Amino acid sequence: MRLNETDLIVLQAARAASTEKELNVGPTVYFDGSCSLCSAEINHYGSRDGGERLEFVDVSADDAEFGTGLAPSDARRRFHVRLADGTLLSGAHAFVAVWETLPGWKWAARLASIPGAMLALEAAYRAFLPIRPFLSMLARRLGARAANPQSSQQ
Repeated sequence: MRLNETDLIVLQAARAASTEKELNVGPTVYFDGSCSLCSAEINHYGSRDGGERLEFVDVSADDAEFGTGLAPSDARRRFHVRLADGTLLSGAHAFVAVWETLPGWKWAARLASIPGAMLALEAAYRAFLPIRPFLSMLARRLGARAANPQSSQQ
């Protein structure tokens, strides 16, 4: 097969687009779509500059794909993020990975790098978990909507 100049330009453009897409691979964010509060937060992150680099997986969906090393029950209990290299993070570390991806949130990621900050963030996250259902109900009453209100996980 012989390629002409137009074919070469198309191939170069396709290769550049492929390379650009590979460079834009960001974290996979596992969130509870049956939670109004969680869905509102994910909608916020997804709508920010850089949000297109995040891939979102609703762990309350029946067809959710969790990947290696993440059990569905664990994904529903805590916030998880899988980095492009396959590293799985949870809790405060997972939030920091999201913040590092979003230009408008990089300040929060930098604050998390202060010595002792991750310990404090993780402690705050663990304190939040038991009251999450109440806060989700409050968010729902204030107008937030779950991404997956029909989930069997509620």
